[in-house]
Amino acid sequence: MSEEPTTDMPTKYDPTAVEAGRYQTWLDQDLFKPSGDKKAKPYSIVIPPPNVTGKLHLGHAWDTTLQDIIIRQKRMQGFDTLWLPGMDHAGIATQAKVEAKLREQGISRYDLGREKFIQQVWDWKDEYASIIKQQWAKMGLSLDYSRERFTMDDGLSDAVKKVFVDLYNKGLIYRGEYIINWDPQARTALSDIEVIHKDDKGAFYRVKYPFADKDYTFNGKHYIEIATTRPETMMGDTAVAVNPSDDRYKELVGKKVILPLAEREIPIIADAYVDPEFGTGMVKITPAHDPNDFKVGNRHDLKRINTMNDDASMNANAGKYEGMDRFEARKAMVKDLEDQDLMIKIDPIVHSVGHSERTGVQVEARLSTQWFVKMKPLAEQALKNQKTDNKVEFVPDRFEDTFNQWMENVHDWVISRQLWWGHRIPAWYNKTTGETYVGVDGPKDPENWEQDPDVLDTWFSSALWPFSTMGWPNTDAEDFKRYFPTDTLVTGYDIIFFWVSRMMFQSLEFTGKRPFKHVLLHGLIRDEQGRKMSKSLGNGIDPMDVIEKYGADALRWFLSNGSTAGQDVRFSYTKMDAAWNFINKIWNASRYVIMNLGTMDKPELPAASDWTLADKWILSRLNATVKQVTTTFDKFDFGEAGRALYNFIWNDFCDWYIEMSKEVLTGDDAQAKANTQNVLAYVLDQILRLLHPIMPFVTEKIWLSMPHVGESLVVAAYPVDHPEFDDETAESDMASLIELITAVRSIRAEANAKMSSAVDLLIKTDNTRLQAVFKANEDYIQRFAHPKTLSIGADVVAPKLAMTQVISDAEVYIPLAELVDLDEEVKKLEKEQAKFESEVARATKKLGNERFVANAPEDVVNSEKEKLADNQTKLAALKQRLVDIKAEA
Repeated sequence: MSEEPTTDMPTKYDPTAVEAGRYQTWLDQDLFKPSGDKKAKPYSIVIPPPNVTGKLHLGHAWDTTLQDIIIRQKRMQGFDTLWLPGMDHAGIATQAKVEAKLREQGISRYDLGREKFIQQVWDWKDEYASIIKQQWAKMGLSLDYSRERFTMDDGLSDAVKKVFVDLYNKGLIYRGEYIINWDPQARTALSDIEVIHKDDKGAFYRVKYPFADKDYTFNGKHYIEIATTRPETMMGDTAVAVNPSDDRYKELVGKKVILPLAEREIPIIADAYVDPEFGTGMVKITPAHDPNDFKVGNRHDLKRINTMNDDASMNANAGKYEGMDRFEARKAMVKDLEDQDLMIKIDPIVHSVGHSERTGVQVEARLSTQWFVKMKPLAEQALKNQKTDNKVEFVPDRFEDTFNQWMENVHDWVISRQLWWGHRIPAWYNKTTGETYVGVDGPKDPENWEQDPDVLDTWFSSALWPFSTMGWPNTDAEDFKRYFPTDTLVTGYDIIFFWVSRMMFQSLEFTGKRPFKHVLLHGLIRDEQGRKMSKSLGNGIDPMDVIEKYGADALRWFLSNGSTAGQDVRFSYTKMDAAWNFINKIWNASRYVIMNLGTMDKPELPAASDWTLADKWILSRLNATVKQVTTTFDKFDFGEAGRALYNFIWNDFCDWYIEMSKEVLTGDDAQAKANTQNVLAYVLDQILRLLHPIMPFVTEKIWLSMPHVGESLVVAAYPVDHPEFDDETAESDMASLIELITAVRSIRAEANAKMSSAVDLLIKTDNTRLQAVFKANEDYIQRFAHPKTLSIGADVVAPKLAMTQVISDAEVYIPLAELVDLDEEVKKLEKEQAKFESEVARATKKLGNERFVANAPEDVVNSEKEKLADNQTKLAALKQRLVDIKAEA
């Protein structure tokens, strides 16, 4: 034994005392590493690497709790388990945090220069990586830290370079000038899924574009009307377009108009992109500032005029507005258009505008030279694999449709970012010829080449996480051969596009295998009102604060029982109180058992021939629970598993078996006492093993306090199915006893009689089996029902005045005089009679009022009628009861 059993357990569960030092002990014992047993089946999970941007939130706690539950159970079931930890450098997100910190000091990354700035980011990473690891420890995560990885480790960086170079050589990575999403604060490109659309207040500005030919008129006007929401981009207009099939404007095609404020002539062209039904059916074309206009411009060989700098200030192409911020320029241009009588009308609108996911600023569509991944062939490969036996199983399976739809409609992925923090793109440009060189190693004559200053999108490296962490591209690496593909990925449904899909196509492309067999997708954690947790609402909850108050086990219990897979969950302090109460119940039940085990060395079940009905029943219920929990765990239905555990532990074990054991433990039969001690200890041991993956700290503490074999529950055997425990007869017999005892308690409660007072108890049943069960277990009936006299049989005559409960195949009677003072009861019932008579009179009067019946809503009238009928029934029953009691008295 690693720790000596003790009966010295406090009367109340104290999570702080229970958890203190336990995690470090597990680490010191090396319990979280793979077993190394080559005969054991491997089972692996890679942690979704948290960003080193800050502390972990409740969503991380939920995500990692589910993973820990899975890996702890598999470890106990004898699998050779690996749970690999690590963190993500989170390019744009981390750089944004560090830049914000520098801004507070009045400096920018450009003041520091690339090298010194990157050192600042590494310092940030070290600080937050340390905090994250402390949080992992607080939550009890059984991670193998000897294999911890970071997305910018040398090994992972080698994998990133190889993937980039291989895709480039296959023609699946290319460089080109396109319209991309641009974050003007971070000054970098963004992929489509890093853009969040929000409703903003804006306007439709209706502007006159005069004809170049001053004598030409159309519909009696010397101008055409063009509507725009973004006048600040007007200086980049190179055409006006109409639909070729729009008969209204056929004569205009080929004419020229003057671009307002720029005094530049631009043509009117015809292009099918224009929707004749939208607005006037005429649109301005700005190829450098709109993705659709970019395509139109390509078809018509239009010039691309970029009017903005990378910080969204206006450049020289904006003429007199150069140097202005984009929104200042908008105001200035609108004023100038109004002053020059070129503004027809301004209509306020609310429209959907893209914002950067990381910095929150409004995104610009910007013409830029970037690196892209050609997605079609990679997406097709992933879609094809989902039709094979080697597919990734989505849990819940509805998310496979989400994945398929995205892959079927995927756009090329812009992977370059104009950042300094991240994996530098392995491309160099010849200083003389401009030639491009792409390679894992730089050119042999580096003095003649300049490396691309951009870095890769964070998701480019995270997409390789399941195999790059295992030693790939070295396919002979031991971990890669043994633990890849991984078994289960646990993550939020909100990053199917960002991460899950990218891991899937990159893994298939580079390893020929799926990255994981299952992907378990959970929802978001919301506040008690169902709102998303956010800084702006101030409703975020720090998991460490919750642990401080309730303990890690209570938080883990709540998170594992929170909801079904794929659903959001509401955090609730009421539920946290319930979780703590459940653990306190387990603690006190365990304390009672341990204090009553005597000098036992280890729990050993007595021979089956010595089992009482209660023993047979609890072992059968235990076995049913083991099977249900194992089955539901395999389906990742932790909520259902939690319900099974809760019902068995609270109801069957604590409320019934422990209570039934007390009679034996305080009795004189030494053999019966020893048998009961062993059954109690065995069942408690199995309960602790079942619970350990969910609440590791408290189960370990209790298990080490009781007689046990082994050093830790972490590596103890998980409970298995024992068919010899299954006993339908015992379950049925005990269910009948419980139903009987519950019925008696219910009668006492209804009559407001003390539970301990002795009463005459009559049980009428012609079921001979039931008669035998009740007679054979009179000791339990005596203990829990306190009968003064007990009559069981088919010939039992019901007393005239008795409280009755009907149970399965039997009727239970207790004479009323046994329960109450009849004179007092008459007074009480007469009081109640008066109350019901008043209610009946009130409702009768109300329903007799024709105006009320005619004018009140139908449901209100019906409700009143139902109340009247119910109260009339109750009043009639009360009157009859009074007649009977008075006759008896």
